[in-house]
Amino acid sequence: MIVGLLTLELHLPEATSLKSKRSIIKSLKDRIKNKFNVSIAEVGANDLWQRSVLGAACVANETRIINQVLNDVTNLVLKTPDVELIDSAMEML
Repeated sequence: MIVGLLTLELHLPEATSLKSKRSIIKSLKDRIKNKFNVSIAEVGANDLWQRSVLGAACVANETRIINQVLNDVTNLVLKTPDVELIDSAMEML
């Protein structure tokens, strides 16, 4: 069993309050969960309006599968119009 972890640091230029940030992040997390069946949560920058750190986890038998799924998650974030990807990191356990 291999566990893949993806950390995404995001900038949310459209967020004007914590309420609008939560709305943007919830929508993004729901789309990622539904499309890729990964576990995802906000793991940092909880009190900043225009910043967020998301963590996603995927479990599989092969590293290749995890790489593909987590790269697809990153690509979905890059295509989201109201979210800017600042940094991403992937690791295998």
